[in-house]
Amino acid sequence: MQIVAFYAALLCLLYLYLTFRVIKLRRKFSAALGDQQQPELNRAIRAHANFAEYVPFCLLLLFLLEMQNAAHLLLQGLGLALLLGRILHAYAISQLKEKLKFRVAGMVLTLMTMLIAALALFFNTLF
Repeated sequence: MQIVAFYAALLCLLYLYLTFRVIKLRRKFSAALGDQQQPELNRAIRAHANFAEYVPFCLLLLFLLEMQNAAHLLLQGLGLALLLGRILHAYAISQLKEKLKFRVAGMVLTLMTMLIAALALFFNTLF
């Protein structure tokens, strides 16, 4: 099974995009540290940081499910939900005129991925 590796690779590409976006904006605004009170840079930093706060733990949960031989459909569904959620959230939070519905949808997909994965791990461990 290589399902989680596939989604980890895609998420890594998204993380690299977010990273390079922050670097580009830091150069644009001459901001080595902080955001120089530039809303565009602040939003890029938060999109990058929020990704870094959620994705590693989500991938760990998915990896553990894969090690428990969870159903391929479950892993594909959770991986796709996580990827889509992170894309939506990064897009929404990066906009100066925030797209709240996309931000909410992104967080719902991310949090549901975590919840379902945690419950599946819990029940797989007990039963």
